[in-house]
Amino acid sequence: MATELQNLSNELAGAVERTAAGVVAVHARPRINSSGIVWRQNLILTSSEGVRFEEGIKIVFADGRRAEARLRGSDPGTDLALLETDTGNIQPFEFASDDHLKTGQLVLAVGRTAATGPIASFGIISGVSGEWKSWRSGKLDPFVRLDLFVYPTSSGGAAVDSSGGLIGLVSTGLSRTSVLAVTRRTVDRVAQKLLDHGYVGRGFLGVALQPVALPRDLKEKLNLDQDTAIMLLGIEPNGPAASAGLLMGDILLQAGSSVISDAETLAALLDHATIGESLNFRVLRAGTVLEVKVRVGERPRKGK
Repeated sequence: MATELQNLSNELAGAVERTAAGVVAVHARPRINSSGIVWRQNLILTSSEGVRFEEGIKIVFADGRRAEARLRGSDPGTDLALLETDTGNIQPFEFASDDHLKTGQLVLAVGRTAATGPIASFGIISGVSGEWKSWRSGKLDPFVRLDLFVYPTSSGGAAVDSSGGLIGLVSTGLSRTSVLAVTRRTVDRVAQKLLDHGYVGRGFLGVALQPVALPRDLKEKLNLDQDTAIMLLGIEPNGPAASAGLLMGDILLQAGSSVISDAETLAALLDHATIGESLNFRVLRAGTVLEVKVRVGERPRKGK
């Protein structure tokens, strides 16, 4: 037993050592640093929660080298931010596939401080599920919750398995009660948009919604194969819905082949839609089903 524990201890220590070479300290907020991961050459992926200013950002590498960085983009909805700096010849991390993540797997959180170097904590993956929407309207796919203690400076660092494979970026900014890992599929979807555009545009119709139950006699009369839909209670002037001719009181039944049974369904459709894409809605208005084409707009960003 003692030998097995020693072997496990050595493997975990080796995983931390290998990971720490690509984990940096990020000084982008007052008093306390966060951590970041070398994602690509000259690019650092970190937690948007730890980035409070765009200029004067400092990076500390594993070899003690210090460099200035600038913010390329940030997405608070997924707690991801992208920094650009001169990383030198540091090997970027390759994220492991999400397909093999399981509840109960051992996991390490590896961060870095400028003063003491690498820091690590140890636990398990306490939950894995499908798509999850954060309270900031971002989407994680999959949702991965970590059961471990995380130092404030570890936010934005690496979550790795017992062999040192990179599971994801450690996030403390998406849940008030849990530590999450932002994994490969989410990083692939979001980080490239941050690199290309500086932010993640999200679909927008400019409507206020309320779920409604469809009466049985109306369903039979119109041959509707759904029990619920959503009614438009408000329409933003000059927004995409208003420009397409949608009216207050309209009931959205479908978008293309997707049945809109609740507001969450519509939100998921808009998350997957491309800005500028046209969606064909089936709309119930005054007892008649209409076809209305709506061009998806971009959700306004705060402060813009």
